[in-house]
Amino acid sequence: MKLGIVGLPNVGKSTLFNALTKAGAEAANYAFCTINPNVGVVSVPDSRLDTLAKIYDPEKITPATVEFVDIAGLVKGASKGEGLGNKFLSHIREVDAVVHVVRCFEDTDIIHVENTVSPVRDADTVNTELILSDIEVMERRIDRTRKLLKGDQSLKSELDVLEKVYNKLSEGISAREVELSEEEQKILKEVPLLSAKPVIYAANVDEDSLRNGLNGNPLYAAMAERAEKEGAEIIAICARIEAELSELDDEERELYLKEIYGGMGLEDTGLNRLIRASYKLLGLMSFLTAGPKEVRAWTIPIGTKAPAAAGKIHTDFERGFIRAEVVAYDDLIQKGSFNAAREAGLVRSEGKDYIMKDGDVVLFRFNV
Repeated sequence: MKLGIVGLPNVGKSTLFNALTKAGAEAANYAFCTINPNVGVVSVPDSRLDTLAKIYDPEKITPATVEFVDIAGLVKGASKGEGLGNKFLSHIREVDAVVHVVRCFEDTDIIHVENTVSPVRDADTVNTELILSDIEVMERRIDRTRKLLKGDQSLKSELDVLEKVYNKLSEGISAREVELSEEEQKILKEVPLLSAKPVIYAANVDEDSLRNGLNGNPLYAAMAERAEKEGAEIIAICARIEAELSELDDEERELYLKEIYGGMGLEDTGLNRLIRASYKLLGLMSFLTAGPKEVRAWTIPIGTKAPAAAGKIHTDFERGFIRAEVVAYDDLIQKGSFNAAREAGLVRSEGKDYIMKDGDVVLFRFNV
């Protein structure tokens, strides 16, 4: 599962990507510094793994991961090819969700492609280009569906959905904001729309906003209001500070965190909050396995049943699934071991129809 980091040039995308991945993606003060997308795999912060490791003392700890793609800055006219726009839009098409970075700080030393800083305007610029690209896709799809409808009337419901979404796009409304029934959503999923992808706004703020709280930052306040109207999540982050934090050891990072994030009352980095929110945005969760060889978080879509979850470990586990022995993480920690939880009657035997829950600690029984 991939998340694309998008935004206008020089809003902090590559700096944020570097902090996320420590991959050394080039970050420079000029437009289109990033032409080919950089890709990095990032661990999902999960304190449960550290706690389980204290119990099992495993040979290794393996967290869940998500993949981030640093996509070049978009500008007005990208949907028409401006600024290598078509290439960049194709990179967005390949991701599952979007982290939209908006600049919420003033700094005369960092140029802005519009010469002034306005995160709402910048977000509108990017969203408009995605919508314009989608309109072209929808026009072709609608034209084709109308022609096929002459010989197949069953396509009428599909055409109705396409026209409904097209009309909203024409009004400047992103496809993800259009209210659709479950059946209509299934139809729309067949169309590769950029503006249908779920989004998180990463508000790149200055250090003062972190130290003194966000109330004194009108740029962030305006962007937060905009995100609320869209029903999108927004996370305040200082890309420069996060890049510095990513270079520190655990003890130094904790001290720096208290100093920097004290004004916001936060105990974790902006990056960790962004990664967890991105994981959730993709509709993902983790179940856990624990033993002396490995403590591990396994990524599955929310709503996954036990056999499919077992298949994440090995296909044989799903093919020969018998049952899942499950204990809630909190119960396991309280009792101190899987066996102690079993003796206390807290380990459940679940069958093929069991829907996994986040944090389930599982032992799968199978026979091939």
